[in-house]
Amino acid sequence: MSTPQSNINNVSWISAAPALFVLLWSTGFIGSRYGIPYAEPFTLTALRMGIVVALLGFFALLFRAPWPVSFRAAAHIAVAGLLVHATYLSGVLYAITWQLPLGFVALIAGLQPIFTAFISRYLFQERLNKLQWLGMLLGLIGVLMVVASKYVSGEVKLAALIAATIAMVGITLGTLYQKRFCQEMDLRTGGVIQFGTTGLVVFVLAVIFETRAVVWAPQFIFSLFWLAVVLSLGAISLLYLLIRRGAATKVASLFFLTPAVTAVMAYVLFGESLTLLAIGGLVVSACGVALVSRK
Repeated sequence: MSTPQSNINNVSWISAAPALFVLLWSTGFIGSRYGIPYAEPFTLTALRMGIVVALLGFFALLFRAPWPVSFRAAAHIAVAGLLVHATYLSGVLYAITWQLPLGFVALIAGLQPIFTAFISRYLFQERLNKLQWLGMLLGLIGVLMVVASKYVSGEVKLAALIAATIAMVGITLGTLYQKRFCQEMDLRTGGVIQFGTTGLVVFVLAVIFETRAVVWAPQFIFSLFWLAVVLSLGAISLLYLLIRRGAATKVASLFFLTPAVTAVMAYVLFGESLTLLAIGGLVVSACGVALVSRK
């Protein structure tokens, strides 16, 4: 039987989870920027997946975590993993490789809530009220404001833009697929399946399209550790837990905030431009998320 104190702690944890997810997810763009100079995108992702599978496999065996009860359930988990990890991560890494600014990469991915809202309306019968739709509109306006600030600076390349768009479509379809077919997935064994499948696919792509050369510099090792442990284990687990506990559209609205955090981090760490128009867009997007997420 739960105690009042445990209930309070549980509520506090749930309240803090969205903010923690936004912070961790935003650092993924920074970690990718640090790692890209030392390994090609598919190669970096394959190494990252190998570390995650080894860690999750160890914990799954240690705690005797349950595996999917059928091949069909395992296949659903694998498909969700390919969409969330293989498509999204590869798109983001190639966008960064082709020198799309980090804030812009995050902004393209930040369009996800709009697509999620429309698709969720038909898949899950999730309805937004007028204020929440206003929040979606504000989030989109904020994204467009920051995109405009980057575009006028001549920083947009078509190939990088396409890669970032593929990433956005992948993470949108992946989170919806996860909510629809993988609600009962154990995060440990399900993670082994998802990250393992992704690792195999990106390894094959690395063999076909890349040299697979790696420079094992300290900066690359730190980046690989951060992406594998903090992002793939921490942020992805938080995302899946939030999907289980809340409406897909409300969870997706958090992605409106990642451009804000990423742009500030990129400004501090890499000196990327942060204009008044971009700052205004970040504020507008934050207001939009507040409206979408309000009870």
